[in-house]
Amino acid sequence: MRRIVRLARRYWVVTLTLGIGVVGIVLALAGAGWLVQWVFSAYALAVALWQAVGMVRAMMHGRFGLDILAITAIVATVLVGEFVAALIVVLMLTGGDALEDYANRRAKRELDALLTRAPQFAHLVVDGGYQEVPIDQVRVGDALLVRPSEIVPVDGVLLSAHAELDQSSITGESIPVDKAAGDEVLSGSVNGQEAVEMRATSTAASSQYQQIVALVAQAAESKAPVVRLADRYAVPFTVFSLALAAVAWWVSGDSVRFAEVLVLATPCPLLIAAPVAFIGGMSRGARNSIIVKSGGVLEQLAEARTAVFDKTGTLTYGAPELSEVRPEPPFDADELLAAVASAEQYSSHVLAASFIRAARDRGLTLHEASSAQEAATNGVVADIGGRQVVVGKFAFVAEHAPDAVRTSIAPGELAVYVAIGGRYAGALLASDRLRANAASTLQELSALGVTNTMMLTGDARETAEHIAAGLGITRVRAECLPADKVAEVAGIAERPVIMVGDGVNDAPVLAAADVGIAMGAKGATAASESADAVILVDDIHGVARAVRIGKDTVRIALQSIWLGIIVSVVLMVIAAFGFIPATAGALIQELVDLATILAALRAIGGRLDAREGARGVDAAAGVPAGSGSSGAG
Repeated sequence: MRRIVRLARRYWVVTLTLGIGVVGIVLALAGAGWLVQWVFSAYALAVALWQAVGMVRAMMHGRFGLDILAITAIVATVLVGEFVAALIVVLMLTGGDALEDYANRRAKRELDALLTRAPQFAHLVVDGGYQEVPIDQVRVGDALLVRPSEIVPVDGVLLSAHAELDQSSITGESIPVDKAAGDEVLSGSVNGQEAVEMRATSTAASSQYQQIVALVAQAAESKAPVVRLADRYAVPFTVFSLALAAVAWWVSGDSVRFAEVLVLATPCPLLIAAPVAFIGGMSRGARNSIIVKSGGVLEQLAEARTAVFDKTGTLTYGAPELSEVRPEPPFDADELLAAVASAEQYSSHVLAASFIRAARDRGLTLHEASSAQEAATNGVVADIGGRQVVVGKFAFVAEHAPDAVRTSIAPGELAVYVAIGGRYAGALLASDRLRANAASTLQELSALGVTNTMMLTGDARETAEHIAAGLGITRVRAECLPADKVAEVAGIAERPVIMVGDGVNDAPVLAAADVGIAMGAKGATAASESADAVILVDDIHGVARAVRIGKDTVRIALQSIWLGIIVSVVLMVIAAFGFIPATAGALIQELVDLATILAALRAIGGRLDAREGARGVDAAAGVPAGSGSSGAG
């Protein structure tokens, strides 16, 4: 009952229209039928005037008012004495607006999910206990308590010995992640069953989850391209409807025939189908961890012909992994790796974590250094077990071990050299692995009509061409600066162009492309702020999924529009011969509007996603494990 009252208040014009109808019935039963015509007619004309004012304002801003058909139908039915039909047209017009709003709210439910669960407060650790403070008052360095099943309010590091966090809304990982003291915790993660303490490393505004929420808010506030899509059909539909009504009146000599045609020509399919479908598509994207910032992006995705990719962090994982250990006698592979990992504990280089992880995976013991010093951009020197261990670039290592020799590397690999006790000990090779589903994503894009692909990267040409060859990308531009990327994208003839990237250096080209897609799994960067769409999980297949959602959305919007237009035209032709009275026509048009809305709601995509998931399972069954590797052993 409360829900009904809430809906009645929200859509008060519909409630008032129904109330006027009830008043008319009561008056008719009381023997005051003559008054019903005046009440219905006056109310219908008042609504028509209200709609006309809004239509004129829209026209002054350059937007063609499709409501002219509905307004004309209301006035015509009143003038010819079809006052019941006039009230039904008013109910159809106001009810259509209400149904559109209701459908939009339903379609935006997933899009709003991140917003509704955004943390608002944090529990600050103070002397003797905890104090609840607004999240924007948390400062870097504050100690915070996160209670069981609560959302982590800001980015930080774990102070407690252990925690189990659900990071699915941030990283897409479906399994809770175990964390130990000192590990990074991301805002938006959901704590497990034990209260834990953490130390803030970011304010709320700069934390991962809040940045994602900002992207969602931007998407929620954007408007679907209703006018652009509807304008393709609005003018011809309006002209046809008015012309048919006029011809019916002229041939029959009966002015009522004009009203009978127009009550079936109200343009709700055009007014409702497009916005419901586009907001449904945006909602579907959000449910699939893709934030689309406007409905216009979905149209561009649907028409895309070219996809351009950054390399590092986009086609590859962006985190080089140990691929081979090449010891120099008398050292063996385990001894060399253990020494390197022990020294790298004191390095901030991106490869340090990879070497340490590889050593632990092999069960090797890491030792503490009595002293360690990192030489910026060159390497690290550490005294471990009475021996000096030097790890870094060849020239840096050669200064400590004159017998050092360069080792051969394949395209896409890099070598880290090692000296132990003043002797050259060997080298470790690392490579940035190609994403396992990168090739299948490109194949799916081609099947969706995005047949042209290109790679733009600042990396060396040999490495870029090696990666491109593995994926079948024939157009490669390497050693690019940000300005070079923008120029390359601007010169592409096959448009619209999708640009996919993840780094700060990709921000200019993402903004310049027809559709910029940011791989924003680890939070908002300059790339995600400049992009038109953001993939929230670390999965490049989201690019193909975004294109598919765009195509499905536009297809469903057009199908819904044409469904309404064709049915309306058929009914108008029948009415032109006098077979559909005005009152019956108005009731029938309500059913047409309802069918249009239900057709457009398919863009929310539950069944579409289920079918896509089934296709993905079937495809995966035929793909051997490890396919798509860069070939680094």
